[in-house]
Amino acid sequence: MKSLLALGCALLLSGCVAIGGTSGRTTSAKDAAKANVQLGVAYMQQGQLALAKDKLERAAKQDPRGAEVHTALAYLNERLDRPAEAEGEYRLALKLSPGNSEIANNFAVFLCRTGKVDDALKQFESATRDRLYTTPWAAFTNAGVCLRSVGRGGEAIPLLQQAISIRPNYTPAVYELADLQLELGSPGVAGQVIDRYLALGLIAPDVLLLGVRAAMAREERQTALALATRLKREFPNSPELRQVSTLLGEGVQL
Repeated sequence: MKSLLALGCALLLSGCVAIGGTSGRTTSAKDAAKANVQLGVAYMQQGQLALAKDKLERAAKQDPRGAEVHTALAYLNERLDRPAEAEGEYRLALKLSPGNSEIANNFAVFLCRTGKVDDALKQFESATRDRLYTTPWAAFTNAGVCLRSVGRGGEAIPLLQQAISIRPNYTPAVYELADLQLELGSPGVAGQVIDRYLALGLIAPDVLLLGVRAAMAREERQTALALATRLKREFPNSPELRQVSTLLGEGVQL
């Protein structure tokens, strides 16, 4: 989740806020809670869940009305396979910070994973309608992925298109839309999505491999070979390259 990942990055870049007297000043309870949230998230990223739990529980005592604290606790409960507790923490975080689109997006991802797709879509919509939300393309993409996961690919298409219209260089949305079009039997449309992405001067191994798949589905072998050759040149050690021979057939020299 982006907000939690951002917290962990902030911790690694800036270090911890000193608690107690070591810094020569007394930190407020909210400062102490923020530091413990940063530590807790960092421990989660390292897989040290017991330490993460200790830090986040301390943060909750220091700042019980901190939305950031409860968002982190929600993520921890997800990691601990406690979905009911995680949902409760997400709802409390939103209550404490109404209209917080970052929390809404994270909560929506959680709801989708737990099978509450329609509830998830409401949260995604809340996030994407917020004009102050800094990454609406991510929420649109997440909503599309959510719908794909339950076989509602047709409904996912406009959401993924919206993500790309806002952020044409957002690789996850491009990949999802092209892959979905290929899945739905429209390799020509999939190829157009990929071509527009490549025309921006962008390149990614999974998109190139998808381009090979789409070209082979259209029976455009030369296009497939050109994309495969580019994949070999740009990403010679990628796992995607190892899949090309299966698509093109044994004995093909790139």
